[in-house]
Amino acid sequence: MSDTPQTVPYTAADPALAVGTHHAGFTVTKVEPLPELSGMAYVMRHDATGARALWLAIDDNNKSFSIAFKTPPADNTGVFHILEHSVLCGSERFPVKEPFVNLLKTSMQTFLNALTFPDKTMYPVASTNTADLENLMDVYLDAVLQPAIYKRPRIFEQEGWHLELAPAEEGADEKYGPLSYNGVVFNEMKGALSDPDDVLFQAIGSQLFPDSAYGFESGGNPRAIPTLSYEGFLDAHARHYNLANSYTILYGNLDIDRELAFIGERFAQAPVRTAGAPNPLVLQRPVTPALKRIEMATAPENASVGLAYVIGTADQRERVLATDVLLDTLAGSNESPLKRVVLDSGLGDDFSATLIDSELQPQVLFVLKGAKPGVAQRFRELVESACAQMADSGIDRERLSASLAQCEFNLRENDWGSYGDGVALSMQSLASWLYDDERPVDYLRYEDAMDSMRAGLDDGYFERLLRELVCESSHNALVDLVPVQEGSATEEAAELAELRSHMSEAELDHVASEVAALRAEQETPDSPEDLAKLPQLTVADIEDAPEEAHATKVEAPLPCLYHALPTHKIDYVYHYFGLDDLAFEDLPYVGVLSALLGNLDTATRSAAELDTLVEKNLGNLDFFSETYAVDDDLDDARPYLVVGTSALSERIGSAATIPSEVWSSTQFSDTDRMLALLTQKRIALSQYFVGSGHAAAMKRLTAHYAKSAVVAEALGGIDFYFFLKDLLANWDARKDDLRARLDDLSRRIFTSDHVLVSFTGSREDLEAFWKSAGALGLKSFQGQRRSLQVPEPVADDEAFVIPSNVSYVAEGAGARPKVASVGTWQVAARALSFDYLWNEVRVKGGAYGTGFRHTVSQLDQFWSYRDPNVDATLDRYEAAESYLRDWNPSPAELDGYVVSVVAAHDAPAKSRAIARRQDGEHFIGRPATWRADVRDQELAVSAEDVRGAAASLAGLHDSRSLVVFGPREAIEASGTKFLVRDMMDSE
Repeated sequence: MSDTPQTVPYTAADPALAVGTHHAGFTVTKVEPLPELSGMAYVMRHDATGARALWLAIDDNNKSFSIAFKTPPADNTGVFHILEHSVLCGSERFPVKEPFVNLLKTSMQTFLNALTFPDKTMYPVASTNTADLENLMDVYLDAVLQPAIYKRPRIFEQEGWHLELAPAEEGADEKYGPLSYNGVVFNEMKGALSDPDDVLFQAIGSQLFPDSAYGFESGGNPRAIPTLSYEGFLDAHARHYNLANSYTILYGNLDIDRELAFIGERFAQAPVRTAGAPNPLVLQRPVTPALKRIEMATAPENASVGLAYVIGTADQRERVLATDVLLDTLAGSNESPLKRVVLDSGLGDDFSATLIDSELQPQVLFVLKGAKPGVAQRFRELVESACAQMADSGIDRERLSASLAQCEFNLRENDWGSYGDGVALSMQSLASWLYDDERPVDYLRYEDAMDSMRAGLDDGYFERLLRELVCESSHNALVDLVPVQEGSATEEAAELAELRSHMSEAELDHVASEVAALRAEQETPDSPEDLAKLPQLTVADIEDAPEEAHATKVEAPLPCLYHALPTHKIDYVYHYFGLDDLAFEDLPYVGVLSALLGNLDTATRSAAELDTLVEKNLGNLDFFSETYAVDDDLDDARPYLVVGTSALSERIGSAATIPSEVWSSTQFSDTDRMLALLTQKRIALSQYFVGSGHAAAMKRLTAHYAKSAVVAEALGGIDFYFFLKDLLANWDARKDDLRARLDDLSRRIFTSDHVLVSFTGSREDLEAFWKSAGALGLKSFQGQRRSLQVPEPVADDEAFVIPSNVSYVAEGAGARPKVASVGTWQVAARALSFDYLWNEVRVKGGAYGTGFRHTVSQLDQFWSYRDPNVDATLDRYEAAESYLRDWNPSPAELDGYVVSVVAAHDAPAKSRAIARRQDGEHFIGRPATWRADVRDQELAVSAEDVRGAAASLAGLHDSRSLVVFGPREAIEASGTKFLVRDMMDSE
């Protein structure tokens, strides 16, 4: 496949779309080139309503649409977050209960979601199929403009909040048990505000913006959410979800006149509601409040200090981008000058600098993690004095130049992951357009700003900027987050107990009847007539599978897998070093090695010099581990230490020489620096367990049955986390042994014996890489080899206590008999996840997320995310087999499931992601036809096939294993006897 980009048809303005021309009720008001994206931007207004519209005309078949509304909050009730959920629960033309979920089950979407920001709410969709995109647009436009919330108040109770009563204990005198709050957003935010970072960020906002919308928690604070009334909820929608307050963005290869006519027809159907003005979004006058101390029930190690500075306004695009470059220079790594000063001070364990740039008044946030008690003011003084010194004496030019190069690489790469380019660029456009109708594309451009920054390198540009941002700031705030033993959960329980004590029996009966009414509505199925109103493609609409170049083995000094994929002159190189010759007890040390490589001195360079070299020449340099199950046999584990890097094609030689220098000559002598790096790794892992407990639980659950997952746990999972905690707790006694082990492991791992190089880029760059690389300095290991003997998995029911107000509940069992094809299971898993579990665990149970997966290796696994329940969720998992056994969709429903599954299979991906997937398939041993075979299976699935898959779930409950992450109270209240470990205790 050629690396030459496809001819782009949008590099010049279309005369038919000239300023002043009219199209289906829209008038073009501005046309702007987008040279960085090889496209054009057409800005429009809807004549009848004043709705704003923008078409980003860029050559991309992954087309997108979004509509956004300016929604600055006026309190902490989270009303706009609740609206974001609620409008997708049915509308005038599509009166089903969960059209959003129906679209997930039946469309070819490549992106489908809704997003609440601090000052806007956005509803983006994307698809490679024009008819499908229009179906998505149709449902979304009706949802936001004519939602069912005005006719169905239970939607507010389900998605926002309501009261519930637990059953009375057996033998109790009372009719009811304790009172509690429930609701999807309520539980989501209980989980979000269990994260110390989120709590600190919200507190910083309230200090910086006491008179502005940014002073409130737009997602909602669980302490305030129950103060929102249904009437206030409807009023917020009426005032903000009107077309004059809207921003519509189209992206990609579109027939623009057709799409504008389609949208204009829906706009004409929108009701005109009598309502007050939207909440204002105003500039906050500069403030410098006193230190704010906030208490949070969390582990002592989560103590932190936040120091924030407002840096200007959203219309200063160059200033914002320059600040991003400056922060990378000052704090991008442990060797950056400001971060080094803070770490050397001993005030805390870690330090970060973050730019918050999608708001009216962008900010810089400095955070000290693992803060010592009472150091907040000293932290401010240290940061400001260090910044003043650098502003006066100058910032290292090499580091600034390297940060500029890194910034340019990221902008050129334009990799937005699962969002896709259209959705991500639509979000970026709102970073300026939301605040100024004349600036719709400021944040889609960067070349002029980059030129200005380069020109200013030697004339004090960045020193002046630093002085203005920090030293001369008149708008800043300081917050000290102090861990305590009890917090919001205890306060909530006391508040509810007090409320219940004053309620009469009639009032309690009313609560119970309201919950019963809500349950009745939730359990009433949509009528076939209403379901038929939803637009839907059929299997006949599925296009041929997109072509994909397969990886090939090429002649090279070392084994090489080549991916001839288009990369637009950016190359991706991954070195896979097999760990088969290590002992199992070596594996945690491999995890330590991965955390240290690239961050320490080498034989020829200091860590600071290495950091600058990497930033200037590479897009990234990462060291991490992966484990593959050969032939999908979970007991045939093949672990690898992976060295991943990327570079612009003109710097491809650096992708060979720099990683080689690191793995061959890293010096493990600076144990103080190693201690700091590993402490930061521990902090990152502990936050991962709190924020992504469902992912950690699923990995742990797999380790109950699979040796490959036992290996992964030792390399970087829960077992590694406890190993790391013990290592740090006994650092002085173990550091010398650690140094020796790391030296020995480096010699054993980085050899020519078990290495494969994966290269993605042009053939010319492949040749240039090997010309620079040679054999990468690798030689065969001559010492005594070890043997990887993996312990047998142990399937205990495990619970891990985390500082959280919600739980993550995973259940699964060992390999089941194979009763269905991979393609059949793709459809079955979608039905279980988006029908049964969505209704039972999310809608009725109040969890924010839930799902099911069946692995190729025949593991069945259920999970929930930010879940207020444990046992109730487990009961619902148990009933899944019955649901699947009785699954009887209509022909249209089955078509929808097949369409959505095949669309997910065919979803476009960046070349880096495709190459990594193909690497994994190579190590597993899947043939090149494997994906095509699975796709054929998906297209051929019948309802009978899916019902047959239920046999895999039969008896699963009896042989199940559980992993739960959650608060101690929820774990101890469960009827399951767990093996309990506290993730935050010192061990």
